[in-house]
Amino acid sequence: MSADYQVHGDVAVITLNNPPVNGLGLATRQGITAGLEQAQADPAVKAIVVTGAGKAFSGGADIKEFGSPKAIAEPNLLSVILALENTSKPVVAAIHSVCMGGGLELALGCHYRVAAPGTNVALPEVKLGLIPGAGGTQRLPRVLGVETALNMIVSGEPVKSEMLAQLPGQKLFDKLAASRESLMDEALAFARDVAAKGGALPRVRDLPCKHPMGDAYFQFARNMVKGMAKNFPAPGKCVDAVEAATKKKFDDGMVFEREIFMALMLTPESRALRHIFMAERAASKIPDVADDTPKRTITKVGVIGAGTMGGGISMNFLNAGIPVTILEMKQEALDRGIGTIRKNYEAQVKKGKLKQDKYEQRMALLSTTLSYDDLKDCDLIIEAVFEEMGVKQKVFETLDAVAKPGAILASNTSTLDVDKIAAFTKRPQDVVGMHFFSPANVMKLLEVVRGAKTAKDVLATVMDIGKKIKKTAVVSGVCDGFIGNRMIEQYSRQAGFLLDEGCTPAQVDRAIEKFGFAMGPFRMGDLAGNDIGWAIRKRRATERAEMKYSKTADKLCELGRFGQKTGAGWYDYQAGKRDAIPSRLVEDMIAEHRKSLGIEPRRISDEEIVQRLVFALVNEGAHIVEEGIASRASDIDMVYLTGYGFPIHRGGPMLYADQVGLFNVMQAMKRFQQNPRDDAAFWEPAPLIKKLVAEGKGFSG
Repeated sequence: MSADYQVHGDVAVITLNNPPVNGLGLATRQGITAGLEQAQADPAVKAIVVTGAGKAFSGGADIKEFGSPKAIAEPNLLSVILALENTSKPVVAAIHSVCMGGGLELALGCHYRVAAPGTNVALPEVKLGLIPGAGGTQRLPRVLGVETALNMIVSGEPVKSEMLAQLPGQKLFDKLAASRESLMDEALAFARDVAAKGGALPRVRDLPCKHPMGDAYFQFARNMVKGMAKNFPAPGKCVDAVEAATKKKFDDGMVFEREIFMALMLTPESRALRHIFMAERAASKIPDVADDTPKRTITKVGVIGAGTMGGGISMNFLNAGIPVTILEMKQEALDRGIGTIRKNYEAQVKKGKLKQDKYEQRMALLSTTLSYDDLKDCDLIIEAVFEEMGVKQKVFETLDAVAKPGAILASNTSTLDVDKIAAFTKRPQDVVGMHFFSPANVMKLLEVVRGAKTAKDVLATVMDIGKKIKKTAVVSGVCDGFIGNRMIEQYSRQAGFLLDEGCTPAQVDRAIEKFGFAMGPFRMGDLAGNDIGWAIRKRRATERAEMKYSKTADKLCELGRFGQKTGAGWYDYQAGKRDAIPSRLVEDMIAEHRKSLGIEPRRISDEEIVQRLVFALVNEGAHIVEEGIASRASDIDMVYLTGYGFPIHRGGPMLYADQVGLFNVMQAMKRFQQNPRDDAAFWEPAPLIKKLVAEGKGFSG
C-alpha cells in the first residue's frame, strides 16, 4: 500500500507515500482507508493526522492510472472522503508543499486542516477540460466563500496557503504552521488539543453556502467565463456546479457535480487536454536514454549570430540566469542585435511584465564578441546563421578548432542535414540540432534533432536545458525538415493545389482559422516571409524533382511579394499595420495561372479545405512515426500544438485523426487520390494508418 501508518503516542499518522506527488492511486486510497480502520479500532488512538511524504501533501489523481479501471476502483476518492468525514475520531490534514485537485478535496474531507506556509493550493481540473469530481465545487465555496472559490476553480491556478489564510472569514485552514519543518509537531499538538476538547466533529459539508447577489452574480460569472473559455465547455460548467452548491442540498449538489464531471470526461475537448497533459510528459522521455543518464554542466552559452533568431535564442538563456556570449562578424550587426534585445526587454518593463532590476540583471549576463576565441570556455554553443550548408560548414569547422573538449555544438537549422553538419567536425558525438521557432524568446517549441552519432549524454543535457529555458522539447531524427517543417511542406502543397482548383487565399485561411488554427497557411507565409519557402523549393527542385507543386507561390515571389516585410504578399498590407487585405492583383494572378493550365475553377467547401490540409499533416506524420523520426504520435501533436498554432481544443493532428476515426480519414484520402489536380501518390495512406485501421486502433491506442 502507498500509505504508511505510525502511532505517535495517542495520535495515528497516515502518510501518503506515492512519489513524486503522492498521487491518489488505488494503492494509496486503500492505504488511507486501512489506516483509518486501524486507528478507529485502537482505543489508545485519540486523533488522526493525514499528511504526505516528501515534496507534496498530494497532487491529486495518479496520472499513471488515467483512463484505467484502477482510477475508479473502490475505494474511489469519494468513498475515501466519506470515510474521513464519518470517522468518529478527529482527523487533521497536515498540508504542505503541494495540495491540488483530489489532494485538496481529500483535505476538505478531514475535520481540520493545518497548513505550512508556501503550500500551493489549487483545483486545476479545468486545465484537463473537467471540473473537480470529488466534492471540490461543493466544499471549497463553503470554506472560502463563493467568489474566491469560483475564481480558483475556473482558473485552475495555484494560490499560496498564506494568502488564503489571510482571507476574512475563511474556514479552509484552522491553523497556519510557523514553517514546513514545524508542521508535523504543530499538527500533532493541534490533534491532541481538539481530541481533548471533545464535542461534535466539524464537517465542511455542514457549513452554509450562499451568495448575497445570487442569480445576478452567477449570470455575471457566466458572461465573464464565456468570453474567456472560447472552445472549452468546462469553465462554464464550473459556474453551474458552484451555483448548485448555493441552491441545492449538499448531497444533491454532489450528484450534480458528478454528472457534469462524467459528461465532460466524454467530450473531445477534455480528451484533447488530457492527451496534451500526458503527451507533454511523454515527449521528455527518450526510449533508449535512461532518466539517470549523466548530464553535462551548462554554465555558459555561446550564440553565433545576433539576428532575429540569435537574439531570441539568447534571451531564453538570459531569462533563465545563464550567461550568454553573442558572436557576430561585424560590429554594426552586433549593435543592432543587442539593441533589439534591449528593446524587447524594455517593452516588457513598460508593460509591467518585468521589473527594472531583473532587466538589468539579465543584460549584465550578456557579453558580445567579434572573435571565435571568446567562445572557448562555453559549455554549449548554438549557431543561428544563414540557412545554407556552406555557411554552416565554415562555422562548424571553426568551432571544432576553438571549442573546448566536451562542449555541445548545436545548430539551429530548420531543414538541413544535421549528420552532414556534424561531419564538419572531429567530434560528431557532441553535435545536435536545437531548432528554435521564431520568435525564439516567445515560442514554446524546441525540436531537438538527434544525429546518427549524437551522444546520449548530449541528448539528456539538451532536453534538461530545454526544461530550464521553459521550452517544450521534442526529439526528432534527421530528415529534410525534421518533424514540423517536413509536415508543413505537405500542408502548404495542399494549400497551393486548392488555389489552382478554385480557392482564393482568403477562403483557405478563413476555413482553417474557423477550424481553430491561429493563422491560415497564406497569412502564415506572409508573416514568415514567402522568400524563405521559395529558397527551400529551389533547393528541393534538384533533390526531389518528382515532387509536384503548385506554381502560384513561385509566381508570387517573382513579383517580389515576400509578405509583411515588403508590404505585399498573398495579401496587401498598409504601412505600420498587420491587417491582411485581400489582393485583387494576387487573385487575378492566380486566375490567369489557372487559365494557363486549362483548369476550370470549382466550388470547394470549407470541409474539403480543412480535410486536405489537416489530413496531409496526418499522413506525413504517420510516415514520420513509422520511420522512427518521431518516437511516438503524441510527439507530433506536441510539435504542432506548441510550434504551428494547431488548435489546442483538438489535441494535435494525430489525436484529431483518432477523434474523426482513422477509417474515416483513410476513406477521405482515397477520395483525394481520385482528384486529377492533386498528388495521388501522396494520398496513398501511410502503411501505419492501414495497419491501425486493420487492427481497429488509433494513434493513441
